[in-house]
Amino acid sequence: MKYKKKILKNGLRIITVPMKDNNTVTALVLVEAGSKYEEKNNNGISHFLEHVCFKGTKNRPNPGDISRELDGLGAETNAFTSHEFTGYYAKAHSKHTHKLIEIISDLYLNPVFNENEINKEKGVIIEEMNMYEDLPMRKVHDVLMNLLYGDQPAGMTIGGDPNFVKIALPKDFIEYRHKHYVASATTVVVAGNINESAVIKDIEKRFENISESKKYKKLKVKESQKDSQIAIKHKKLDQTHLVLAVRAFDTFKKESAVVSVIAGLLGSGMSSRLFTKLREEMGVCYYVRSGNNTFTDHGYLDVSVGSDNKRAKEVITAILEEFKKLKTEIVSEKELKKTKEYLIGGMTLSLESSDSFAEFYGIQDILKETIESPKEKADRIKKVTAGDIKKTANKIFTNANLNLAIVGGVDEKQKQELLKLLKL
Repeated sequence: MKYKKKILKNGLRIITVPMKDNNTVTALVLVEAGSKYEEKNNNGISHFLEHVCFKGTKNRPNPGDISRELDGLGAETNAFTSHEFTGYYAKAHSKHTHKLIEIISDLYLNPVFNENEINKEKGVIIEEMNMYEDLPMRKVHDVLMNLLYGDQPAGMTIGGDPNFVKIALPKDFIEYRHKHYVASATTVVVAGNINESAVIKDIEKRFENISESKKYKKLKVKESQKDSQIAIKHKKLDQTHLVLAVRAFDTFKKESAVVSVIAGLLGSGMSSRLFTKLREEMGVCYYVRSGNNTFTDHGYLDVSVGSDNKRAKEVITAILEEFKKLKTEIVSEKELKKTKEYLIGGMTLSLESSDSFAEFYGIQDILKETIESPKEKADRIKKVTAGDIKKTANKIFTNANLNLAIVGGVDEKQKQELLKLLKL
């Protein structure tokens, strides 16, 4: 899928992705503002701001105005916050392209910070936090991030600190927006059945008054680890939910593609090594998955499993054995080819709609300001060799690079026993 990118004089980046055989259009605005841009005293403001933007704008001042108007277009809309960016999008029939751009630009540029609405939304945010606290297979990843990065912004949760949420004031959002919601840190993507020149002109008009202030940068992540380590959030559960992770490479490093293939070998698909071993052979879990998680200045490979409390040791031992094999044994060409095809096929299947293409191109741009096409990404995967895998495995799978995060009913004695297992 071909795309066009234009950078305006004010620094705003515009990406258009024409899809002539698609009846929908997605308008997406992404901004470099996430939990890694926060401080301890305002952790959660990126996510909270995402919510508040829907509570009214200068042109649509009442709560619900935006939702009602989009519903009237038959549109779907949402927003999302990550560690490194926030996104706002709306998707509808292509005949509504102009209106989608107008509404999303208004939502991004002109929020009003009504204190009464902010105070009501605090309850919503707190309940969202409570919901995730009750989802151990998700919560365990927060435990892992804190284990890996500690008190740095990278170790803080996206949802944030409930103490800040409870006291947040309109001035906090105004100050944060001034620092981060600026032209040079913003990408607007429109994908679907569009007239590119008309869309670009529309965006230029709608965003002509975007702030051109200097962008405040995030702190660079510092990584330091001398031995294997473990973190546990004690919770009385029928299962132990664990993530075993190793530090890897950021999104810019060439080794990142190799780590993606390693993650694929370990836990992508029902024929992957760990799915076969843990679920089919040992019967110790329902889910097991592995992924390569890359950011602008750090990255890690992780394996996630939920198992019976009594069999956590078996699970950890089995995962470590697969790590060792990748260090010492050459992956067969048959298995390597199968894994590459699975990864490339998964990417292809995920790119079937205007919103998926908008995110594919937009997120790359907001993180790297450079974009790879699906074909270029596939080619990088295809070039990974068995030798690359063994070499990279020996770099990342070391005793001093093992990290285990757990949510479950593990006591201090069991914690020390599990820590002793973390050896390769």
